[in-house]
Amino acid sequence: MPSVLFVCLGNICRSPLAEGIFRHVVQAAGREADFVIESAGTGGWHQGDPPDPRSIDIARKHGIDISAQRARQIRASDFDTFDLMVAMDADNLRTLRGQKPSDAKAKLRMLLESPQRNVPDPYYGGPDGFELVYQLVLEGCTDLLRHYP
Repeated sequence: MPSVLFVCLGNICRSPLAEGIFRHVVQAAGREADFVIESAGTGGWHQGDPPDPRSIDIARKHGIDISAQRARQIRASDFDTFDLMVAMDADNLRTLRGQKPSDAKAKLRMLLESPQRNVPDPYYGGPDGFELVYQLVLEGCTDLLRHYP
């Protein structure tokens, strides 16, 4: 069963949205039994916290409930537990590449691959930034499922 870990900085804004959106897209395609889907952050500042209320609100606005998720930091074991680790931006991808053991099985990539673009961190902005992030993550998750075996 393919396993996907979505990764951002603190695991409270972008990656929880990506986890929820990908679950939703996978479910809509009738493939929910085909995937293990989680999210994590490269930093551990918010460990155990729920997603940012603005992420919860924007997900809810689009019919997705992410309120039960809790932030966690990536672990060394994630590089062997997950087949694919999907970074929200180039900085987090660089961090993952620096932490990945050479013999680990996980493939690393950006969410928005073609063309490669960052999903901006909406933390210090307003609601419009969260809507933009939602739309970009939806685009990336839809494309990911379309090209994932």
